This record gives sequence, structure tokens and C-alpha cells, in this order.
Amino acid sequence: MKRFIYRKFVELTNGRTSSLIISKYSSSSLSKKIIPSYKKAFSIKDDEWEHPKEGYHSLQDFFTRKVLPDKRPIANDDNSIISPVDGTIEFAGTITEQDEYVVKGVHYSLEELVGSKKNAAVFKGGELMVLYLSPANYHRIHSPVTGEVVRQLIIGRSSYPVNKLGLTYGDQPLSRNYRVVSEVWTTKGQMAFIKVGAMFVNAIHLTNTSERWTKGEEIGLFRFGSTVILLAEQGVMTITKYSGAVHMGEEIARFK
Repeated sequence: MKRFIYRKFVELTNGRTSSLIISKYSSSSLSKKIIPSYKKAFSIKDDEWEHPKEGYHSLQDFFTRKVLPDKRPIANDDNSIISPVDGTIEFAGTITEQDEYVVKGVHYSLEELVGSKKNAAVFKGGELMVLYLSPANYHRIHSPVTGEVVRQLIIGRSSYPVNKLGLTYGDQPLSRNYRVVSEVWTTKGQMAFIKVGAMFVNAIHLTNTSERWTKGEEIGLFRFGSTVILLAEQGVMTITKYSGAVHMGEEIARFK
């Protein structure tokens, strides 16, 4: 019953009109008045961020703020795979032989996540990590590895929340939400890097559209809190951190 009520509430509020209103307000100059209370509510410290001389123009401008480089050092070992974002590891483990993974008790289909049986077959028996970004986190996205970007896909339309409540009661948000799938070839094998849209606004903006990404360089940003999923084909990646908070640039896995 809780799951049913939660889904119906989201379906009623997650419409085009409500999304547009939220998007317009957060990007307007009116919203900058709430930045101080936003920072206080989420205990956001000022000493980690680049501060524009003219100040932040809106809440969204603050939300997508840049971090000072020395506050997010990049693990420089050639075999290290870094966290692409600041966030919390919600799941880390192996994809089953049935092409499934389980997050918060919900079974997810790898085929639905990546868009086809053909794409899913590549990652059968491989490793998967789910990283959730809260409203307090740094929301720019960086490449977890160095490699060639062979394909980018946009899948899905509307979005459920991807916080703990959404993962527990939502309608499989990780594999049905609006998302951008980036397939990357590394020297060790194939990986996929999936950016999942959050509730109301499917705002995933790619800032780097080059065909080669270097580990640690910025490749995009979320305009609202969301989730990132890392996929690696079997035999490519060994997970080194399975839970807890992580910072962008921190090692979370290694190439085998």
C-alpha cells in the first residue's frame, strides 16, 4: 500500500507543468534569495567552492557550482577508477546471470537499464555501482576513467525521485527514469557510465562531447540531485569501496 500511494503521489506531481515551474523558479534571480537558507539546511561549507565575483545568479547557479581543484584530488594510479561525483554508494556488486541487480530490495533489469538485450549482454556477469547525489552534494560530473567514448544514448522520459524513498517505493527509477548512457572503451575493456535524471526536471547537461575522456576531467552536470551508475564488463573492474560517502576523484574500484 505504501508503494502504491507513493507512486500515485509522484505521478500526480511529476508533470510537465510542475517541472516547468520548478525549473523556471530555480533558474531565476528570485531564487538566489533562498541560497543562504539552502546552504544552512544542507550544511554546505563555503571553503570548497569557486566563488564568482558577481555572486551566484540563482539557486541553480549555486547548485551547479564548481569545486576548487585542490579540494578534490584525483587518484593518479593508472589502474584506479575514481568516483565521478560526490555522493553515497547505494549499491556495489556483481550483475547476476539473470542480468539483474537488487537495490533497496527492488530487482532491476540490466536490459531496461541500458536499452536493449544486445547492450545488456556485454555486461553479463560484470560489476555495477550506484552512486546517489543528495541536494547537498557537488553536482558536476567527471570521467571515472580514461577511454574512448564510442556511443551516447538518451533513454526514458519522466523521472521518479532517486533518493532512498524513491529507490524503495518508486517504479524502478534506476532503469526507467530519463537517463544518458555513455559507453566507453578503456585499455582493459568496455564500461558504461549512466547519468540518471531526478524528480521533476530531467536536466542532465553534457559539458564535454569529445570522443576521448581523461580520468578526472569534467564531462557534465546535474541541474537537480540525481544518480550515477557505473557498469563494467566481466573481468574489467574490481570494486574497492562498497558503501558510504565518496568524493569525486576518490578511488572506488581498480582495473583487474
